[in-house]
Amino acid sequence: MVATPFTVDLNKPLVFQVGHLGKAYDDWVHKPIVSKEGPRFFANDFLEAILHTNTLHYLLHGCHHKHPMDGLRLVFPPAATAILCVPLWNLFKLLIPPSITPALFGGTLLGYVMYDCTHYYLHHGKPSKGYSRDLKRYHLNHHFRSQSEGFGITSSLWDRVFGTLPSTKAA
Repeated sequence: MVATPFTVDLNKPLVFQVGHLGKAYDDWVHKPIVSKEGPRFFANDFLEAILHTNTLHYLLHGCHHKHPMDGLRLVFPPAATAILCVPLWNLFKLLIPPSITPALFGGTLLGYVMYDCTHYYLHHGKPSKGYSRDLKRYHLNHHFRSQSEGFGITSSLWDRVFGTLPSTKAA
């Protein structure tokens, strides 16, 4: 008897299905689905409304790769950001002099918000020329052509450093 591989039924809530993919999860989550409607995570309407950000990688990042043009789930969820801010603030207080802690923390948050806005623009904006158009092409290539390369959002600098620059850009 040959076992058939598990497949995800997109007509059913995804949260309790993705765990059954096992080693196939990474390949599955990096093959985008482009649709006007976002995925449903839970069968229960209350859970769908309240808890749709609770399943770590899939809901925080994997969903973005599976449904890259879903504008409602593109940026990092504000509730998760607020939760992560507490340990980050404590780390800043531990390592940075008190007189500059608020300014550096605020600058870090502003930098992240700008990064997230840039990421959203790369998916939904319509740059016609220049650096923004090149960044959009670079990032969408990461989603639709080579998911294991080209992770940069605001530049290709760290892809150069970490050896993840797409082969078409390496030279």
